[in-house]
Amino acid sequence: MKVLITGAKGQLGRGLIATAPSTVDLHPVTRDDCDLADASAIAALIQQVAPDLVINAAAYTAVDKAERDEDAARAINAGAVAALVAAHRGKLVHVSTDFVFDGTSSRAYRPDDSRNPISVYGRSKAEGEDCLRDSDLLVRTAWVYTAGGANFVRTMLRLMAEKPALNVVADQIGAPTWAPGLARTLWGLVAKDANGTFHHSDAGVASWYDFAVAIQEESLTLGLLHNAIPITPVPTSAYSTPAARPAFSLLDCSKTRALLDDGHTHWRTNLRTMLQEDAAHV
Repeated sequence: MKVLITGAKGQLGRGLIATAPSTVDLHPVTRDDCDLADASAIAALIQQVAPDLVINAAAYTAVDKAERDEDAARAINAGAVAALVAAHRGKLVHVSTDFVFDGTSSRAYRPDDSRNPISVYGRSKAEGEDCLRDSDLLVRTAWVYTAGGANFVRTMLRLMAEKPALNVVADQIGAPTWAPGLARTLWGLVAKDANGTFHHSDAGVASWYDFAVAIQEESLTLGLLHNAIPITPVPTSAYSTPAARPAFSLLDCSKTRALLDDGHTHWRTNLRTMLQEDAAHV
């Protein structure tokens, strides 16, 4: 099977390449290879590669920047999806986000729950979802990180090494997602020929504060950090950001786990694995 992967240099793209089945003929594509804001470039790419399957792991993810650059966010998060659907007759696997929800639920969001995005980024991702066909596969995820990526974990490691103390938001609730685990789920769903909407994040529940505390504890154990610093939980209102964030965006992944007949790895276990990878390269 010939598979074209967009966003090949991103966190998920690299995870997809690393975990791809040996039977797959991979065609990774980066922004240098194709401008995803250009529908004609996408059409030319699809014609050239002629893939059996396209996995769209590319996205405009600068949540705050999107508030003042809506056209750019919509071009990548919605326009590129529409162009891929128009150019590719086969299945498209598209990755979306918890930001399509408003965060007011009292339980984990199910794949068929109503969306109500509260930011430009969330609206652009919801618009991209609406471009998909019934035969396509949509997988929503959240709080993605991996070794060597630009993400919350690595930002916390840097700040914990530089600062005498940190304040971290404690009233935004969800679950982190290790990119290689997400990649394996995507390949699993592809193998099952799944279509429709699914969710994937790591097991468990956390606030950003919980995540930060765990990062420090695990990093001290592994020798990535040498001194503990105070970490104080603070409300979202303590930080002024251009984009609103959902206060609760936990994803219900039971449909995914039932189809793949596998368990859920807890986010702290995956965090430890990621940090061990980082420690091996220090």
